[in-house]
Amino acid sequence: MSSNDIIVSLDIGTSKVRAIIGEVINGAINIIGVGAADSEGIRKGAIVDIDQTVQSIRSAIDHAERMVGIQIAEVHVGISGNHIALQTSHGVVAVSNEDREIGEEDIERVIQAAKVIALPPEREIIGVVPNQYLVDGLEGIHDPRGMIGVRLEVEATIITGAKTGIHNLLRVVEKAGLKVSGLILMSLASGQLALSKDEKMIGTVLVDIGAGATTIAIFQESNIVATTTLPVGGEFITNDISIGLRTQMDIAEKIKLKFGCAVYEDAAPDQVFKVNRIGSNVDKEYSQVDLANIIEPRVQEIFHLIHLEVQKMGYGDIPGGYVLTGGTVSMPGMLTIAQSELQSSVRIAVPDFIGVRDPSYTSGVGIIQYASKYIRSSRQPGHAKKSGNKKVTTSSDVQKSGLFDRLKNWLSEFI
Repeated sequence: MSSNDIIVSLDIGTSKVRAIIGEVINGAINIIGVGAADSEGIRKGAIVDIDQTVQSIRSAIDHAERMVGIQIAEVHVGISGNHIALQTSHGVVAVSNEDREIGEEDIERVIQAAKVIALPPEREIIGVVPNQYLVDGLEGIHDPRGMIGVRLEVEATIITGAKTGIHNLLRVVEKAGLKVSGLILMSLASGQLALSKDEKMIGTVLVDIGAGATTIAIFQESNIVATTTLPVGGEFITNDISIGLRTQMDIAEKIKLKFGCAVYEDAAPDQVFKVNRIGSNVDKEYSQVDLANIIEPRVQEIFHLIHLEVQKMGYGDIPGGYVLTGGTVSMPGMLTIAQSELQSSVRIAVPDFIGVRDPSYTSGVGIIQYASKYIRSSRQPGHAKKSGNKKVTTSSDVQKSGLFDRLKNWLSEFI
């Protein structure tokens, strides 16, 4: 990365689309703009309506652009879903330099060698995460640049996804007038931000509870080792409130956000609100206790399902416990029920940046942090450059790079 860059992340969720603009100054990140829009066209984390999703993306991007006064050309897009799979791979190359010093080119070649795996025709590689490098058999190297050696190896995790899901995601972003700098696995990005070095080393479960889906990721020995998605989330709580109070979904969502409490004992009987009921002209009064009676069983069920899934994955007794993130965990009482149902240590992760101190922003901020740390090219296409006090995007760089990448990808299909 150059000393002064702007990276934009796009988090397309079931309830919200969030665009976050981060400025990287000598490795330190500042969040300088945030745009959010209600998500239309997404159900349970999957795109079901292209045009509506495009409009939501455009609204979020416009909002972020107005806040900062720059034009966004490219974005790093988060991807998640049950179609995501992880598999390990091994790559080996001979060091090309005459003086045997390992350079950027050798690292790129060994990563490409690790990508040579057998894949079904309906699947595609999203990314490669190097777990460790080996130089002439010496293990445990995280950055071999500058080392001397003859043989360079990498043990990597290959992230793959269904072509349909990937291409639909790319399609909506491109139809919104943006270019994709890269696809980044959401749980990997969230883990970068939400988990400490020690948590990732000893073994921790990262749980991202969104509106339409819950993503579970297991980190062990500093690497992501397993991930899965459950089709449950905050929308299920909203749906229960809608049925219980006999009101519309949008009213139920507002009530949940304003008065929601996940623990019946903590609810305040004097906290009352009126609800416009379906099929009636008269508003009915309810208390927070009535609301908690509806919410608590559903929240217990969500955490019970998470616990069962983690056990099924074979990580039932993990030393680091659970770290929760995602918009749904903001509700009062969520931590109490999580500790009771998961029977382990639990904490909620919140990004420590001004303007985004909310668990719903963890993925978006994590994408920026991940891109700034691991995407090594000195100038990513579409990152904004600063010129004096005015920020301008490098659109000529975008066109050249985009054309080169497309040509390279097209040629690789025939080689």
